[in-house]
Amino acid sequence: MTDSAQQLLEQAHSTAEAARRLADQAQHFSDQIAHTAAAASAHGLGGGAIDPFVFRLAIFALAVFVGYYVVWSVTPALHTPLMSVTNAISSVIVVGALLSTGVDVASAPDGGAGWARWFGFIALILACVNIFGGFLVTQRMLAMYKKKG
Repeated sequence: MTDSAQQLLEQAHSTAEAARRLADQAQHFSDQIAHTAAAASAHGLGGGAIDPFVFRLAIFALAVFVGYYVVWSVTPALHTPLMSVTNAISSVIVVGALLSTGVDVASAPDGGAGWARWFGFIALILACVNIFGGFLVTQRMLAMYKKKG
């Protein structure tokens, strides 16, 4: 194995270790939030249970910070595998978007199914654009490694 390949392998291991540490920290923080929320609702602080919207917003904010630190700590040599993982995640989003666009409008009398359909349609469009763009970026990056000749 060449020195550059060994260095790339070591960088990949260090990046994976950093991502694991960040994921452990995020899990620890979410456990603390869940414990605090459970204690607050058990003691009746604030007049009752925590609003689910606020709880989900806190989880989303934590996910944004963890995602930011994980993505920006990736070395340039690992961007192609990262794009492949992003495409796989986007394909899962496509499945969820297809399920939400198939919601029966008559099942929800409050009109929530209509919103689910529109948001599902928007998610479907954005995920498809993301997948297509990911494949284009991956193709360009792989073309950089081809020998010119």
